[in-house]
Amino acid sequence: MENIVCVISARGGSKGLPNKNIRNLLGKPMIAWSIEQALSCSYIKKVIVSTDSEEIASQAIKYGAEVPFFRPKELSSNHASKWIVWKHALENIEKIYQEEVSIYVDLDCTSPLRDVEDIYRAIDQYKSSKVDAVFTICEARKNPYFNMVEKLNGNLVISKKLDKEIIRRQDAPKVFETVASIYVLSPDYLRIGNGLLSGNTEGYLIDQAKSIDVDDKFDFEMVEFLMKRKYKNRKIFFE
Repeated sequence: MENIVCVISARGGSKGLPNKNIRNLLGKPMIAWSIEQALSCSYIKKVIVSTDSEEIASQAIKYGAEVPFFRPKELSSNHASKWIVWKHALENIEKIYQEEVSIYVDLDCTSPLRDVEDIYRAIDQYKSSKVDAVFTICEARKNPYFNMVEKLNGNLVISKKLDKEIIRRQDAPKVFETVASIYVLSPDYLRIGNGLLSGNTEGYLIDQAKSIDVDDKFDFEMVEFLMKRKYKNRKIFFE
């Protein structure tokens, strides 16, 4: 039987929007949405929250996640990379539960607009493609071949210039944004790799409407608006 583990990372020291991970979003803390989505995916055997905060841990347990360890201070700053946090979580999960993880799934708690079906599909894509990792992407809103510029010798120039000038966005090479929502990884890749893009990876394409990652107050208000629209016909208590 596969041991697919989902980890939701949520540190307590957010600067852009203080306490954003447990900020009230339509009647419950934002992290609860990701926990409930993970618990609704039958592929996932355990839902673990990696945090340095007792308050976040308490909310995580309330909504059904497990918090078998606390993240050390050096992995809880805004300088700590996802990759190192994931490696720490994997090592501790396997040590505590004495069971090897077969697939490592990470859900960003600041991206609650995903659907449970997206989690299923991302895991299915990972299994069928036999890559090291699958993670969410969306079509980029801007294109470096067409409408993104940078400063060069005091002048603004197209960021990625081709031999032939691009005059229509449709003619530019297609580019994608990485979306901090769903990551599905091989545990072996996580143990020996140097970063998410250091191996063989694929993108799981989601709609732009699901791609907002809450970093500041504006992001939160956008997510709140979209969540209200998404769930307007469902029985959810809005506070």
